[in-house]
Amino acid sequence: MNYEILLTFIFATAALAISPGPDNIFVLIQSITNGKKYGIATVAGLMTGCLVHTSLLAFGVSAVLKQYPQLFFTIKLFGALYLFYLAFGVYKSGGNLEIGNGNGGKQSLLVLYKRGFVMNVLNPKVTIFFLAFFPGFLFSDHLSVVIQFYVLGGLFIITSFLIFSSIAVLSAVISKYIRENEQLGSYLKWLQIFVFVGIAFYLLLSD
Repeated sequence: MNYEILLTFIFATAALAISPGPDNIFVLIQSITNGKKYGIATVAGLMTGCLVHTSLLAFGVSAVLKQYPQLFFTIKLFGALYLFYLAFGVYKSGGNLEIGNGNGGKQSLLVLYKRGFVMNVLNPKVTIFFLAFFPGFLFSDHLSVVIQFYVLGGLFIITSFLIFSSIAVLSAVISKYIRENEQLGSYLKWLQIFVFVGIAFYLLLSD
């Protein structure tokens, strides 16, 4: 077993998690608008989705997605439609985006967990990314490839969870300031809509 490869994988995963992207922006917005524990619930949903993608990779379904572009596009389409639905829900919610006070948000923990999970699972780009990323870090000549993929998936989930949860905790620090400034709450509502719509178009337009 090559521990240097595993360590390199952890550092690479950390770099990807820290780099600005749709997932950590989504966590940031959910944490500010609902509170840090709700942001962490969103992170838990996203990471559970990663477990699904790891299983798809381990058992070869991701290769099918690459082989059949029509199936790939169908999954992308469902993911984008779900994001547009979320954006419309935020738009209809009122003039301002209300900020949680740490004792509870407008969305339940389960709802935000499910939202993170569905967003991740319906993004086939994650599966294809895993297919491109994980095989380069197989670390053993003795363990089966399936076990190695699950080990890598576990390390990816743990590393990303710690970093995304840190984003959730830090974002909660500024929520009080945002609550005291109603105009910022309105901007944040539209920012959330922009994030949902932006990720949806990213899915539709990506190769």
